[in-house]
Amino acid sequence: MRGAPTYPVLLQRSRFNPILTAADWPYPVHAVFNPGATRLKDGSTLLLCRVEDRRGLSHLCTARSRDGVSDWIIDAKPTLSPDPDRYPEELWGIEDPRITFVEELQKYAVVYTAVGRGGPGVAMALTEDFRTFERLGLLLQADDKDAALLPRRIDGNYALIHRPTDDSGAHIWISYSSDLRTWGRRRMVLEARQGAWWDAKEVGLSPPLIPTPRGWLMIYHGVRHTTSGCLYRLGLALLAPDEPERCLLRGEPWIFGPETPYERFGDAGNVAFPCGYTLGSDGDRLNVYYGAADTSIAVATGSVSELLRWLDQNGSPTTAPASSSRK
Repeated sequence: MRGAPTYPVLLQRSRFNPILTAADWPYPVHAVFNPGATRLKDGSTLLLCRVEDRRGLSHLCTARSRDGVSDWIIDAKPTLSPDPDRYPEELWGIEDPRITFVEELQKYAVVYTAVGRGGPGVAMALTEDFRTFERLGLLLQADDKDAALLPRRIDGNYALIHRPTDDSGAHIWISYSSDLRTWGRRRMVLEARQGAWWDAKEVGLSPPLIPTPRGWLMIYHGVRHTTSGCLYRLGLALLAPDEPERCLLRGEPWIFGPETPYERFGDAGNVAFPCGYTLGSDGDRLNVYYGAADTSIAVATGSVSELLRWLDQNGSPTTAPASSSRK
């Protein structure tokens, strides 16, 4: 008897998952999850982890590893803490960092969610070494999150992917800036679908966009609201290389979702939420780092070329949303 047909496994979970938990931390914490990620010049991996304390407030802390999976060296104290005296938008914590190395600046741009009285907003800090940071403050007002900077300018301007929420819903947008501080010329990139789709009602960027010869590969999360709670899963889209507000292809099925106990059970069950990735020296091997159930950190490995091949077979061209600009 033949077994039931199965979907292709595009992101393979590490057998060492979860690779980081609160028990690994050198100081008392409640949970660690949703890390930004980058590959340093020496080939090692740096994760900038969201760390939640028992007050319920989050800060950021780095963990470093030679192989990106094991033997993590964790900072002995928080790497970047909220500073509500100077930045009141950080009153209730800083969360979900996404890291982009900007060649022009020779600095890493850390874009994160700042949570204040007005709700979540998009903030940025620049660093060369993840020891000292230059805060740029709040870039986009609440309610906005799930943001990352592109590594190069588009038509002379910096570009930022983000996810505002308003009466029109929760969709993925792009904004542009000449100086990293004042943002405008907003365009919708990917609209949440309607009805019974896995990404109906709410979508958002997962890790920063992945540059490929064909365009920007986007791994995004979709949220399906069910009677038992929210279900977070991942999908793929491809954006035009010099016009990233134009979506060339969007996958129809989701490619990765919570299946294992560490993804299904925790502070927020049924959540697999990546904020970072690294590429191997071949430019194809992909490590995706994600928060599991808002409790621990895990990693899954894939291939950029295989993801693009899957998208060709399972994606469809998209049309520009009816509302393509926001002032």
